[in-house]
Amino acid sequence: MFIHIGNDHVIQSKNIISIIEQSVISSSSVMEEMIDNLQKKSKVYGPIQNAKSIVITSEYVYFSSLSVPTLKKRAKMTSTISKLEDYSDEIDIE
Repeated sequence: MFIHIGNDHVIQSKNIISIIEQSVISSSSVMEEMIDNLQKKSKVYGPIQNAKSIVITSEYVYFSSLSVPTLKKRAKMTSTISKLEDYSDEIDIE
């Protein structure tokens, strides 16, 4: 399934490793170094200013204007939808 993480980015939910608060970057030198290295490789997307959360995937890092709880709700909704049964073949449309 896919999840819209804001800033015109839609990613596959299976690729998400972590969703963290943006404030973690400034409080961790390891995270700052990781982001700097990924920026040099052009693997960071989204505006760093006004970012509320950071979505880390297997290949990229996305700065999102959406909060962690909002993204968590979207991911949970995606998970719920994927578990629903598909009855589209049983509907007789004439």
